[in-house]
Amino acid sequence: MRHALTLVNPPASLSAEELTDRMIERRATEAAIWGMPIVSVDAMRQAFLHEGKYGDILYCSKPADWKFQITTPNASSLYVYFNFNLKDGPVVVDFPAAVGAGMFGTMLDAWQVPLADVGPEGDDEGNGGKYLLIPPDYSAPIPPGYFAVKSQTYNGYALFRAIPVTQSNADVAKAADLVRRLRVYPLSAEDRPHRQRHIDISGKLFDGIVRYDETFYESLATMVAEEPVQPRDLVMMGQLRSLGIMKDRAFKPDPKLKAILRNALAEAHAAFMEWTRKIEPYWPGSQWGMHGHVGPETHFSFESPDRLAFDERGALYFFGCAPPKVLGAATFYLSTAKDARGEPLVGGKTYRLHIPPNPPVKQYWAVTVYDLTTAGFIHNSPTLCIDSYKPNTVRNTDGSVDIYFMSRMPRGKENNWIYTARGEWIAMFRFYGPKKAVFEKTWVLPNIEQV
Repeated sequence: MRHALTLVNPPASLSAEELTDRMIERRATEAAIWGMPIVSVDAMRQAFLHEGKYGDILYCSKPADWKFQITTPNASSLYVYFNFNLKDGPVVVDFPAAVGAGMFGTMLDAWQVPLADVGPEGDDEGNGGKYLLIPPDYSAPIPPGYFAVKSQTYNGYALFRAIPVTQSNADVAKAADLVRRLRVYPLSAEDRPHRQRHIDISGKLFDGIVRYDETFYESLATMVAEEPVQPRDLVMMGQLRSLGIMKDRAFKPDPKLKAILRNALAEAHAAFMEWTRKIEPYWPGSQWGMHGHVGPETHFSFESPDRLAFDERGALYFFGCAPPKVLGAATFYLSTAKDARGEPLVGGKTYRLHIPPNPPVKQYWAVTVYDLTTAGFIHNSPTLCIDSYKPNTVRNTDGSVDIYFMSRMPRGKENNWIYTARGEWIAMFRFYGPKKAVFEKTWVLPNIEQV
């Protein structure tokens, strides 16, 4: 259903209907940017519900391969993922103490606002504890013994990383055991025996990437219908009506509106990719950098006293997911979409990254590659990343490492190779347990160079 718009004295070159269509397309583009966080959550939720149900915990018993399709995951740690829904009341997340391995991560609401970091940098400080996720309309007393976490939405998700001390079978087994001690259940079931299902998705396709077609708006309509309207979003809720998206009516776009929505989404998608190409250099003249400061400064709520930064928010959640509430405590990331000459990184060419000796990390470092069009792993990639865990990575005599990016395995450099396909790609460098030299910028990562 399309809301009628009355246009007074339209330009002679365009009919009133054409002007109305243009206005709707503009609104649809803005709606895609505004709605990107919750559409991404719904994409991950649908992948989750394909494997299990609320209350289940999905995990990777091995480092993720290309089939783990979410935005910019790493390929080094063991992922733990679950969605939750608070419509029927609070949910308990019983997080285990870090014994024999590390585990940390974040729980987020439907808008991907971090609700709580867990693990060594969270309220439990690595000692474990029970977190209580509380729905927006809950008014009953909070029982003692929980870390209370109030959500402004009913839907949400958690993404944790289990970190083995080494990649030995024994240490990986300890990390997997830590995952199996994690519990998720309704508060109403606290006093009843609970059998937790842990579902290993290693080697299975977890397709949590957003589709950039008219189904994007179907997902947006679903999430809008399920979640309470927040005051910051009242203007957008009014504009969504012109697209036929309303809380109290089914979304049924006609063929003409579907075509308009496809065009609008293509524009938003192109804008997201262009934003991903542009970074704020972390070191002078560097192609490595970050995408602005609004996210970290607002703890990724993107709200300040004078605005909701939904342009920056939409672009960030095209690029990634599950940001921590406090950035830089456990991890620190830099990304690049360009080589040393400022040209896009593209498949079919050969590139090299020289990593200087002694990257300043307490745990490990990793370099990972993604498809620019999805911000996910490149499909069918045989090698996604190089990290300091890998024992066979060839190091130079001074301890530095040269990594090669190309579409074919280079002879003699097999253990230092990351696959790249046709089209543009992006790279991320991750510091796990970053040391002072990262933030003091005394250790510098060189640009990726075309060979």
